[in-house]
Amino acid sequence: MTRVLFWLALVFLVLFAIRSKIRGMQQRARAQRQPPSQPFTPPGRARELPDAELMLCCAHCGVYYPASENVQAKGHDYCSHAHATL
Repeated sequence: MTRVLFWLALVFLVLFAIRSKIRGMQQRARAQRQPPSQPFTPPGRARELPDAELMLCCAHCGVYYPASENVQAKGHDYCSHAHATL
């Protein structure tokens, strides 16, 4: 009877060890899949972002475009010369 109990206990311990090993592998895989909270920046270097340009809305078609491409006519803002003449 003690031999049966010994073998049952041994099988139980082996199954427990295998289960814990699989859980650890799953947790490591899950941690690798998650993106980092902030992107890596080397020490001593500030992350430089480009300045945002003002966006305007065309009075004819309603499309938003950068202010550097603005065409003004009759007090309104247009996205192109063709829309300004219409």
